[in-house]
Parts: sequence; structure tokens; C-alpha cells
Amino acid sequence: MHYDSIENNHGLKHDPFKALVAPRPIGWISTISNDGILNLAPYSFFNAVGADPNYVMFTSVDRKDSLRNIEDNGEFTCSLSTWDTREGMNISSAPVDYLANEFSLANLETTESQFVKPPRVSRSPAALECKHWKTIELPDVVDQGDKGHFMTIGQVVGVYINDKFIKDGIVNTSEMRPLARMGYMDYGVITPETTFVLQRPTVDDDGNVEVSKTEWDGIYR
Repeated sequence: MHYDSIENNHGLKHDPFKALVAPRPIGWISTISNDGILNLAPYSFFNAVGADPNYVMFTSVDRKDSLRNIEDNGEFTCSLSTWDTREGMNISSAPVDYLANEFSLANLETTESQFVKPPRVSRSPAALECKHWKTIELPDVVDQGDKGHFMTIGQVVGVYINDKFIKDGIVNTSEMRPLARMGYMDYGVITPETTFVLQRPTVDDDGNVEVSKTEWDGIYR
């Protein structure tokens, strides 16, 4: 099949877009309102967008509480959502009142961040502490005011990693069992059994492409 994505005339039971751009990491974003109320919400339009310095972004459909809090206070924390925290992550996505504390709602404990005010999820094995850089309103087909898509970009100013997942100077991400968002109501989980290594190819002076069989030297090529 081939369809016009602007008209969205795919003819299927549900829009297939999110099922095609998958899996997507989940940005479990915590913020604080001007009144000191904690907010926690998962965003599947999330990813790292810079390495030196580190930047992450997430996109909110309409101006939700997370975005308002970040624009008011300039900070947020992103905790890693894992298999062990999947139920709390799901509950924190409930469209509750602005005054609700999703940490309490999902029965999740908080731990203070080191560089920003919003706390992280205590049970999460890793977290990114971020300062707001910019919010970009993405152009929609029709101007909808406060509705639409808003991409928030934050610079990572602090990183927490549970030491149990660090071995020989390497973070064992698969042992954390992070969740990934698929399409529809589907999720996936990364495990040691589904993780593999592929070295990046190099090109010699004669133009031959080679893939190293030795251990990675820590350089991204």
C-alpha cells in the first residue's frame, strides 16, 4: 500500500505511523509546577539529539502540564522506564487534573536530583537531569493555537546511573531492561538476550570496506 500522509487516507483500522517508527525510547519526564506540585508523565516522542554537549528532546501533543512546568521553571528530569517500572509508567500517563501528583498516583518514590529541582523516579536505574533550552512549535496542517505539537529540547546537565549496572567501565543497558514504545498499545523491552554487537565499518586506503572483529575501542566512527 501507499497513502497520502497529509490526508491520512490509509484505509486501515488505525493510523499505522507509530507502528512504523518503532521502537521508540520513552522519556519519563518529571517537572515541578510554580505551586510546588510534582508532575510525572511518559512521552514516546523522545530521543537523544546531541552528544557533546548532551541534549534530549520530547514532543508534547498540545500544551500539557510537563511543558507548562518546564517553560515556567526551566528544568526537568528524565528517568529510564524499565520492565520493573512498567505499571507505574503506564499509570503516570493518566489524564488527571493539573493538581494531581502522578508520583503518588502511581505509588512511586522520588529521589532528589543533584543539579535540578525536579526529582527522579527512585526505582529507575538511570536518569537525566536537564535544563530547558528551547521549545519549538511544529507547524500543523491547521493552526490550532495551544493545540498541536510542541518539541521541547533540554541540555543534560547531570546523569545518574545505578552502579550495579556498570561493569568494567561500561554501562550494561540491556540488564536495565528499558521499555520501548511500539504502535497502538504495544510495548517492547530490551534484554540481554535480544542485544548484539556490530562494529562500524572502516575504509582502507584502497577503498575496501572492512568490519573489525576486535573489541570496540570506544571511538564512534
